Amino acid sequence: MSFPVWLRLTHFVNLLFMTLLIRSGIQILFAHPKLYWRDDCLPGSEWLKFTRKQMPRDRLWTSMDEEEPAPSGLALPGGRTLGLGRHWHYVSVLGWVLSGGLYVTLLLTTGEWRRLIPTSWAVFPEAWHAFVTYLHFQLPPETGHYNALQQLSYAGVVFVLAPLQILTGAALSPAIDARHPWYPRLFGSRQGARSLHFIGLGLFCVFLVIHVTEVVLHGFGREMSKIVLGSEQASRAGTYAATAVGLGLVLLVNVWATRASRADPTGTQKRLGRIFYPVRAFFLGRLASRQHLTPADISPYFRVNGRPPTGAEYQQHLTERFAGWRLNVKGLVRKSLSLRLEDLHALRRVRQITRHDCIQGWSAVAEWTGLPLSELIALCEPHPEARFVVFHAFAQDEHPVPYYGSLPMEQALHPQTILAYEMNGQPLPPEHGAPLRLRVETQLGFKMVKYLHAIEFVESLEHVGKGLGGLREDYQQYGTEAGI
Repeated sequence: MSFPVWLRLTHFVNLLFMTLLIRSGIQILFAHPKLYWRDDCLPGSEWLKFTRKQMPRDRLWTSMDEEEPAPSGLALPGGRTLGLGRHWHYVSVLGWVLSGGLYVTLLLTTGEWRRLIPTSWAVFPEAWHAFVTYLHFQLPPETGHYNALQQLSYAGVVFVLAPLQILTGAALSPAIDARHPWYPRLFGSRQGARSLHFIGLGLFCVFLVIHVTEVVLHGFGREMSKIVLGSEQASRAGTYAATAVGLGLVLLVNVWATRASRADPTGTQKRLGRIFYPVRAFFLGRLASRQHLTPADISPYFRVNGRPPTGAEYQQHLTERFAGWRLNVKGLVRKSLSLRLEDLHALRRVRQITRHDCIQGWSAVAEWTGLPLSELIALCEPHPEARFVVFHAFAQDEHPVPYYGSLPMEQALHPQTILAYEMNGQPLPPEHGAPLRLRVETQLGFKMVKYLHAIEFVESLEHVGKGLGGLREDYQQYGTEAGI
């Protein structure tokens, strides 16, 4: 049995992207190393966790306290680098899907599909017989083709497991879920999709181990000659040399990715962003939320991400119950505004029950009440050149500068983008952003700036922070658009 050149090349490319995907996936997992089946993510309800931390009950703790440093060398890039881990994961997904699509296309158009797709029901009893043979530490008879168990395994990985990973990965996108709330329910919930996505990663790892073991058992030199050079009659010396070069290249790419990420995180963020951001914007950039959950969906527990500001100005506002607080609207607008909470309450009031998706992986559902941002935009009358809305927050001790974030005008005008001053029917609690926070339901939580005191309309983000439009983007390499 020989393999065509295109099949051997796509096999190698698949191995390269799978190593990057698995390592970056581990990085993402350790930002919230717990897995659930329900979207409320109640502490203690996880079915699997990779942490020994016991969170205290006698003081405020945040979801950031639950994060674990990803194992150095195993994860990409390792440590507490969630932003770069996500960048590597999505660029690797793009490469993996493109190479996989090419592989399947060639498989179906060249007749090579017969290697994988069974054409007779007899394959199932034959596969069972092969399985029992392996259990007895024997090898099934050689037929010149895959045995039935191998055929079913490879077909399952290519046509079941790989598509399932793509589908469950898409269900983790807040933009897709907000636009099509029915979609994550196909997997039980968003957290169900996250759990299935992790299980799929584990199955890929198990398959890889079994695949390599079978190559060794069936004759390493002969099998590698077929995989690498296309024929079992190929030179063993050439086979081993080509194998060493290929595996060495995979190793070098992984080492380079890790070292480049640690040496120049912002440069790596920008380079990877140039590859993936246009694709993400094309598929997700215009999606608007259509979430309409019910009171029964509201989570009994909603994690806190970020501690309230401790500065004198915010503490005074807190003591005065925000009687002297103002929301200042400025920048490229015809009418600058300075609005009290009472002024915001007097404007159009909307309620929406939506799911909050944190970049770390947890989720929760709450009811938010507030002013549609589109109403505020209509009041201040931005100039035509105003393309972005920048949100400024009170300073928090945990951040190097006062928190800020931004939205393109198109997202700011989405009907479920609101300035929330109530949560679950009560005034917004300090730990969740009092007196005012942004809600934009097609984005991850870090885009929803809390503790607001000013909104600014600008033409470009070039002079906002370090130029990427948000504190997390500038200092922690988060994505400039958070729809996935």
